[in-house]
Amino acid sequence: MKHRFEVLDIFRGLFATLVFAFHLAPFANTPLLNNRFVENSDMFVDFFFVLSGFVIAYSYQSLSDGHQLKLFLTKRVYRVYPLHLVMLIAFLGMELAKNLLSPYIQVNNLTNPANNVYTFCTSLFLINSTPLPGVNDVSWNIPSWSISAEMIAYVVFGSALVFIHSSGQFARRNLYYALIMLIALTGLWLVSQSFQINYSFDYGFLRGILGFFTGVLCFNFFSNTHVSIRTMPAWIFSVGELITLTLIGLCIYNGEAMKPWGAVFEILFFACIYTFAFEKGVVSAGMKRVGLFHKLGQYSYSIYMTHALFVSLFNVLFIRILKFQPEDYVYLVFLNFALIYFVSSWTYKNIEMRFQYKSKKKPVTEPVK
Repeated sequence: MKHRFEVLDIFRGLFATLVFAFHLAPFANTPLLNNRFVENSDMFVDFFFVLSGFVIAYSYQSLSDGHQLKLFLTKRVYRVYPLHLVMLIAFLGMELAKNLLSPYIQVNNLTNPANNVYTFCTSLFLINSTPLPGVNDVSWNIPSWSISAEMIAYVVFGSALVFIHSSGQFARRNLYYALIMLIALTGLWLVSQSFQINYSFDYGFLRGILGFFTGVLCFNFFSNTHVSIRTMPAWIFSVGELITLTLIGLCIYNGEAMKPWGAVFEILFFACIYTFAFEKGVVSAGMKRVGLFHKLGQYSYSIYMTHALFVSLFNVLFIRILKFQPEDYVYLVFLNFALIYFVSSWTYKNIEMRFQYKSKKKPVTEPVK
């Protein structure tokens, strides 16, 4: 039975909530949302990439051939694509409704003007994190560029595993992973002549690869050290947890200064995930006692994928139709998130879980001895 890293799951939920706040902030006028921390919380997307690499590396240390690679990628598509497709269709429905209702409700800015047939296809085929001619902005379900980057990272990782396994290079696997990271980072450097990584619709795939393989190396380091490290006193883990969270908080708050050095966030998230994977500090203990945090972790992918739609619809209803003011988001934010939370609980159970990959092989039963 595989181990579940509960605290890391909780972080996924908390940071998905902060990405929701980041996308809500442009509609609001309240210090609760319009502050430097929330306005730079888009960098938490990189935590998802690093954590994804960590978890996938935990589950997959080798793939022997093309058949296993195909099975690996099939499982990953079943995991991320159904909800992505449902939300893409929902945004299409919203775009059609916007045009039908335009004589009655002013909704011109409800969706991104980049939404068109071409970008719909780039989203449909999950290539909306790569530089394509004529694409100059994120489109449709804005967070979905990161799902494209994630899928590309899966392909690179799976292919690397097959090569490493078939060529007998397992002992050198971390060198290959580091080389892939270096290639991705070099690509990002060539784009901006800096270590900036906050790209999305254009070079987001490089950002995803860099973060994902940071997570792979993080897990391999954890795997090689956890037996000896976990015997250390609990207070050391508590100090490590507080230090990593403080550094992340400071770097996010000072995001405008730190984003040109965005690769630093990969190092910080590496340290955070490694430290909290032990779940031995006082912060971990406190987080595990909050039931809501566990639910946020469980619904994190749904929260991440559904929030952009309901932020837009909520704004149309409360600000444009009911004439609330942007300042009212000081309390409307909680109502908006409650809506997203309950929708996410439904999509988790009825889309994410329903469309999980199920092996067609019949279970092998052993004869009674």
